[in-house]
Amino acid sequence: MNIYFSMAAFALAASITPGPVNILALSAGAQFGFNATLRHVLGATLGFTLLLILLGLGLHQLLTLWPVLTQIIQWAGSAFLLFMAYQLAFDDGKLGSGNRRQAPSFWYGALLQWLNPKAWLASVASLGAFVADGDRLLLWQFAAIYCVICYASVACWAYAGTMLTGLLQQARNVRRFNRLMALLLAASACYLLADGV
Repeated sequence: MNIYFSMAAFALAASITPGPVNILALSAGAQFGFNATLRHVLGATLGFTLLLILLGLGLHQLLTLWPVLTQIIQWAGSAFLLFMAYQLAFDDGKLGSGNRRQAPSFWYGALLQWLNPKAWLASVASLGAFVADGDRLLLWQFAAIYCVICYASVACWAYAGTMLTGLLQQARNVRRFNRLMALLLAASACYLLADGV
């Protein structure tokens, strides 16, 4: 059982710490409510789990053969984060307006994980630590553990966002909150770019 506890601890540490997916879940939870944000949470969880499984089944070998793919993923992911930061920064902050954008979708959450350099690094690091010998059964067990913990972790961020809803009754407060979230996303993107250079 010790290896399963270690897998769970790693998954929790990687999933609960601040990152682009969690920042977006916090923001969406605050603006759209917990239930509406659960689509994003599920998409992000399943997107990450699929990434972990495919890397475990051999996708990492492709990245080793063509390291430029890793750089492309890193640049595309950072550009996507900056785009999301831009959207948040220039949101009007009006709750309930007819032209208000919708809560992030299932596909948005899944795509974010595939463009999130943190997700790639966590996948590669965890596979190297727990499934380095290529044991397929262990890979599937690890993916199942990670899936449950990732879902719970991202959902916690979405729920924390709903706790902020009372503070966000005025458009001015929503704009301030959105700009803070945008700043955090932009900082994440810049950090990931600087770390990869």
